[in-house]
Amino acid sequence: MLLIETFAPADAVPAETLTLTFELRAKCRLRTRLDSGEEVGLFLPRGTILRGGDLLAGNDGRTVRVRAAAEAVIEARSADALLIARAAYHLGNRHVAVEVQAGLLRLADDHVLALMLEGLGLAVTRTDAPFEPEAGAYGGQPAHHTHAHAEETGAKLHLFSAPD
Repeated sequence: MLLIETFAPADAVPAETLTLTFELRAKCRLRTRLDSGEEVGLFLPRGTILRGGDLLAGNDGRTVRVRAAAEAVIEARSADALLIARAAYHLGNRHVAVEVQAGLLRLADDHVLALMLEGLGLAVTRTDAPFEPEAGAYGGQPAHHTHAHAEETGAKLHLFSAPD
C-alpha cells in the first residue's frame, strides 16, 4: 500500500491521481484507492483539507495529484450581488460549507437549504460538480499553500477594531 504523509513540491510531476469528494478530502487519516486502483493510506497533519490540484508525496517517491470528485450539489445563482451576499449570510449562520463564485453559491445538496435559497429569490439547480468550499474566516490557507501574509506585505490586519 502506498503511504502518503506529506505534500510534494509545487513543481513535482504527478504520476498518479486521487479523486475524492470534499467529505473525504477533509479527512487527514484515510484508506482509499488511487484512480489506478492501487490502495493508498493518507496520514496527513490533523486539520488538513485537500484541495483539487494539491500534490502529495508518496513514500515511494511518486507524486499524486488530488482531484475534486463531482458530487451532488446545489447551485444558487443571481446576478444581484446583494442577494448573493444575503444568501451567503444566511448559509453562514447555519455553518454550511459554501463555495463562493461570482453570481454563484455552491453547497452540498440539501432540500431544506434549496427551499430557503429559492425563498430568498435565487435560481436553484441541483447538479453534480466538484465542490471546493471556502476555508472559513479563521481557516486561512493550508500550510502547504504559499501566499503572501500580512507581515510580508506590510498590510495591517484589523479583526475587531476600526482601521487606522
